[in-house]
Amino acid sequence: MTTHTPASGAALSSQAAQVLRALALDEDLKWRIPGDPVLGPLARKVARRYVAGETLADALERAQLVLTAGHRVNVEYMGESCRDPQRAVEETDTFLAAARLLPPECSISLDLSHIGLAVDAELALANASLIARATAATGREMMISAEGSDRTDAVLAVHRELCEQFDHVGITVQARLHRTADDLPELLTRPGRIRLVKGAFLEPGTIAHPREAPALTTAYLEYAQQLADSGHLCSFATHDRELIDRIDHHLGGKGHDCAPWEFETLLGLGPDHLDAMAERGHPTREYVVFGTEWWLYVCNRLAEDPQRLLQALLDVAG
Repeated sequence: MTTHTPASGAALSSQAAQVLRALALDEDLKWRIPGDPVLGPLARKVARRYVAGETLADALERAQLVLTAGHRVNVEYMGESCRDPQRAVEETDTFLAAARLLPPECSISLDLSHIGLAVDAELALANASLIARATAATGREMMISAEGSDRTDAVLAVHRELCEQFDHVGITVQARLHRTADDLPELLTRPGRIRLVKGAFLEPGTIAHPREAPALTTAYLEYAQQLADSGHLCSFATHDRELIDRIDHHLGGKGHDCAPWEFETLLGLGPDHLDAMAERGHPTREYVVFGTEWWLYVCNRLAEDPQRLLQALLDVAG
């Protein structure tokens, strides 16, 4: 008789995270799940924890609440891997509307593949330039979000061209990617904020540190200290309390309104971390997302901590 030893909790969590990240790469599901008459309403209950809503008006309402709480706001209209050039142009209009309507304290983030990078780099550059001009005109930052490692070269190339015309366009880098050690020194020579994240995409070990690996914590802290010491505009975007405390210690345990750094957390995650950093004088920001393409984003949030699946079950039941 053969007996099977159950996998440990850590192993099960890792497997669950891998499955969720794989689901997040399934572009067909991002349309099928929200549109399914049975699964759609249930999935929306889970999404409400992480997503402001499906419209710009929803994002504006949430942004006002965050500002009232004393934090800055980063607003992103969700969407990636848009392969229709006409739709990429139409989606750009939503970002232009956001630049007109959101308060100046709100930066605007975007995936370049949402506005044409999955079709043609020149289309993405043209649309991104329109958004850069609109955000510059309204005195706000523009942030380019991270995408999978297969698009990193293209994303950084468009960012480089934008930086030749604008000084307010930031870029997001992933501590997980081994290449960040080489990319960061070059990015420090460009204007615009550098947003440091761990990275949530499904990547092989030859390209990225596993999410659960101690090496990722070490890499994030090294890059954060490098950014802090450089004096460059930067954001430490993480919910890892140990990392937050260690970066705070490196910064001397206090900040000020004009500090070049800020601590950032995602909507639905880590508001207590933001409040704690704000009490110590650090600039803080909450990342607010909206739009109808929320399925892939929610999968990645759940994958970051599979225990959130339990919360998702409670949200569905509630």
